[in-house]
Amino acid sequence: MALLESGEMYLETIYVLSLKSDTVRGIDIGEYMGYSKPSVSRALGLLKDDGLVRKDSDGYIKLTEAGEILAKRIYERHSVLSKLFMDLGVDEKTATEDACRIEHYISDTTFEAIKVHMREYKKK
Repeated sequence: MALLESGEMYLETIYVLSLKSDTVRGIDIGEYMGYSKPSVSRALGLLKDDGLVRKDSDGYIKLTEAGEILAKRIYERHSVLSKLFMDLGVDEKTATEDACRIEHYISDTTFEAIKVHMREYKKK
C-alpha cells in the first residue's frame, strides 16, 4: 500500500507521542502537528480504513501492528538523517526539518547505504 507523506507524518506523530504516554488522543495529535480537529479526524479515519490505527475501548489512538512497523521505519529514517546532517555540521533545527522532508522520499537502498556508511565512519 502506498501511503502519502501526510499519512506517514500522522503515523510518526502517533508513534512519537506513544513513546511519551500510553494515552494518545486526537487532540494530542492535532496540538503536536498544529492541525485542526476535523483534519486530524479525517486523517485518522483514513488510517483506520487502511488498518494502520485503531481506537481502544477508552477511545485512545493506537497503532496496529502494521501501523507500528511503518511508524518505526519512518521514525528511524528521521532520526538517522537528522543525526547525519548534524554530524555534517548542520544546526539541529535545519537538520530535523530537512530530515522530515527527505525521510518520505529516500529509497530503501540509499537509506541502507547511509546507515552502513555511518556505522563504518564511527569505527574510524
